[in-house]
Amino acid sequence: MMTTMKMKHFVWSILTVLAAVGTACAGQAKVSWQEPDNYTDIREGNELRDSFRQGLFRDFELLFADLASKLPDGYVFDVTVTDVDLAGEVNGMHWGLWQDIRVIKALYWPRMSFDYKLTDDAGQMLVSGHEDIKDMAFFERGVQHRLTRFSFEERMLRDWFMRMQREGKFPVRSSS
Repeated sequence: MMTTMKMKHFVWSILTVLAAVGTACAGQAKVSWQEPDNYTDIREGNELRDSFRQGLFRDFELLFADLASKLPDGYVFDVTVTDVDLAGEVNGMHWGLWQDIRVIKALYWPRMSFDYKLTDDAGQMLVSGHEDIKDMAFFERGVQHRLTRFSFEERMLRDWFMRMQREGKFPVRSSS
């Protein structure tokens, strides 16, 4: 029988392979992390700091890659993350032992700041900018199927990306 950690690793491996296969001809993402030690809140709760950060970076890089797959072939979505404030707040709780856990409350909404640029298949920059996004209504909307550790942040980024496509700032990958 698989342990929870092995199961999570297995699921992420499958998702990574599927993302790579599905995006072989689509847009791609380049993600960099500017001074993560200064981010507002990427505290790990009861996990080891380094492994939590590596997992956070990996999960968001996979998310940005998935978003880029919705762009036309050859496009590059280049993102430099400048701040992250995860939903909730890490607090010490006492259940026989002191443990830090992330408590999700409406007061602590997810936020992210990043610079981005989008280049086409010829390398010409189409659009660039800086975004400070937040989802103050994340708690009211809930999560239908919480499949990732960062579901609130994922929905916030997906909503922003879809809005950019609806407004015509980002092109939409044709389904041909």
